[in-house]
Amino acid sequence: MSDKLPVIETDVLIVGTGPAGASASALLATYGIDNMVINKFAWTCRTPRAHITNQRTVEVLRDLGVEDDCLALASPQELMGENTFAASLAGEELARVLAWGMPPARKADYEMSSPAKMFDLPQNLLEPILTRTAAHRGSKVRFNTEYISFEQDADGVTTTLLDLITQQKFQVRSKYLLGADGGNSKIAEDAALPMEGEMGMAGSMNIVFEADLTKYVAHRPSLLYWLIQPGGELAGLGVPLIRMVRPWNKWLCIWGYDINAGPPNYTDDEAKAVLHQLIGDDQIPIRIDSTSTWTVNSMYAKKNMDGRVFCMGDAVHRHTPMNGLGSNTSIQDAFNLAWKLALVIKGKAESSLLDSYDDERIPVGEQIVKRATKSLGDLGPIMGALGLANNDSPEQKIQSIAKRKLNTPEAEEQRENLRLAVEGTQYIYNCHGVEMNMRYESSAVVQDGSPDEEFKRDRELYHQASSRPGAMIPHVWLIDPQQQKVSTVDICGKGQFSLITGLGGEDQWRAALTEIENINGLSVNLHIIGPGQDYEDVYGDFARVRDISETGALLVRPDNIIAWRAQEVSDESAQDLVAAMQKILGKI
Repeated sequence: MSDKLPVIETDVLIVGTGPAGASASALLATYGIDNMVINKFAWTCRTPRAHITNQRTVEVLRDLGVEDDCLALASPQELMGENTFAASLAGEELARVLAWGMPPARKADYEMSSPAKMFDLPQNLLEPILTRTAAHRGSKVRFNTEYISFEQDADGVTTTLLDLITQQKFQVRSKYLLGADGGNSKIAEDAALPMEGEMGMAGSMNIVFEADLTKYVAHRPSLLYWLIQPGGELAGLGVPLIRMVRPWNKWLCIWGYDINAGPPNYTDDEAKAVLHQLIGDDQIPIRIDSTSTWTVNSMYAKKNMDGRVFCMGDAVHRHTPMNGLGSNTSIQDAFNLAWKLALVIKGKAESSLLDSYDDERIPVGEQIVKRATKSLGDLGPIMGALGLANNDSPEQKIQSIAKRKLNTPEAEEQRENLRLAVEGTQYIYNCHGVEMNMRYESSAVVQDGSPDEEFKRDRELYHQASSRPGAMIPHVWLIDPQQQKVSTVDICGKGQFSLITGLGGEDQWRAALTEIENINGLSVNLHIIGPGQDYEDVYGDFARVRDISETGALLVRPDNIIAWRAQEVSDESAQDLVAAMQKILGKI
């Protein structure tokens, strides 16, 4: 460590105040861990970027206590679902698909899987909530501060930073360094994390703009309006998309560009002309907010950590916006790692616990990158059904679209092909299983020898609740002593382990938890579900999903993952639970 530069000490240094970094900082501060989070810019991101907030992520926000702050700014699920394919917003509609849990047949799946409802919250509104929460709870938050390099040793990490206001370098000495510095992560590069996939597959142009489009969209409220114009200026550059940012007056328009030719450079007037064409009404007043370009990537890390350096979010999984998985996976990375760091720093767990971050989150990162990349191709059948997947002239393509309205066998076949193609986008818009079906295997999960889980429906499309170790605690509604509904998800978490059991075995389980506290200084919340207890299963739903006897138990980690379970109480129960906890903490 150089003695020439000023040195600040903290337990954890986090680089980046995006969804991953800001949530990690807020969680660590909530758990009582001293941390500093930096951003090289003057404030959090100013453009909407990521926006879809799925149920697993809302559960993290509930755990943090900021769900209400988010709901106050978010667009509710009811305004997200009528995804539309049209010639223009004012023009002919070609197809529509119900998305994000809004199909009537899917609503029950979403409601039964979580106490939380998904919503749409643009990143520029979410980041300040998370960053403010971190600061209010004790994090040291610094803007205009750029990461330069790090050096790690057996005891910690020395990171060199640059104050962009004073142009003075300084160093931070921390026990751990978290790289949440985005898709061009310098920390991931400096840590030589191995990557797999491809960067810069294609180019995309973003224009954020304001326009009152109520008369064209309020009757079909949605996030996404795909505009298919074979003869338009953007023909051949992918399907342009207008995304709702705020209903119904703030928008983000996205279209592709030839990455080999370099990014386009539109003036405001040129951008307005394109937008008027896509809207189909050149009398709509438009104000351009910003323009930017980005590249389509498909890359994930084969390792998320190197010693005391951990990377998360876009730094280790870089993919298209399809499926809306980016910020969700980033926040869940932080939720997975933060409690582990807290226990290790407090001396209640061995550092080997941190190895489970790689084991648990690498498969998730790989899955979501591959899913998002695959979803890019799910729009192709729609173009094929409309007769647009060939090299015909724009005029011929327009005629191909129009043919579907004819009363002919060929047109009937085209209409059926279009219906099936649109139905195929369920793997983009209602991929509930990808969002909810994580199953962890690591040293922080003690398996019980039960047979491998069989998924009764498509694992990517449908969530399946499970009480097997490695799965999320299943959500059901219980009744508390105040006769209020409370979810099994909400009685767990908050930075602590929980043990859930029923009547008949509570004395043995309580004795085991006392021993765990005596050995590790770690308290575990005991929740007894049954008549006259802390929580009552008045609907009988917990008995249906627990998959253990009433005297059995589920040990739930601070991130709501089931770490261990016992089918029933026995003479060895207390010893088994203590041994399981010691294994999870890396002590045996």
